Amino acid sequence: MTETKNKTEKKSSSNKKSEQKPLDEFGDHMEKFAIKTADSIRKVIDRALSSRNTVLTIRVNDDCNKKLNMLVEAGLFKSRSESAAFLIQEGIKSQEPLYSKIGNKFDKIGKLKDELRTLISEEIGEDIPKSSK
Repeated sequence: MTETKNKTEKKSSSNKKSEQKPLDEFGDHMEKFAIKTADSIRKVIDRALSSRNTVLTIRVNDDCNKKLNMLVEAGLFKSRSESAAFLIQEGIKSQEPLYSKIGNKFDKIGKLKDELRTLISEEIGEDIPKSSK
């Protein structure tokens, strides 16, 4: 009877090991996937932030500040400035169709201003300089 019990325990133990091995392998694959994903995200963030060359001073509410801090504490960004810059850039990207429409309107406004400048120049016989805006 003891011999049968030992065989049963050995089978049970080997079943647990064979079940554990696929789980361990799956866990290893998931860990590698998470690391690769984190690396990919970091590369995207680094590329997005590499072209920053304008300094802005902004004020945000407490909730925004907490969320910016969360991104820093999670290790995604080195500073709140980096996290804010990334979020602004992503927000602009997500609204690209709107900015395209705005850009088209600005182009039309520029053309109308040029037409007015030409019209007035012809009327008064003097060139009207373009404004800096």
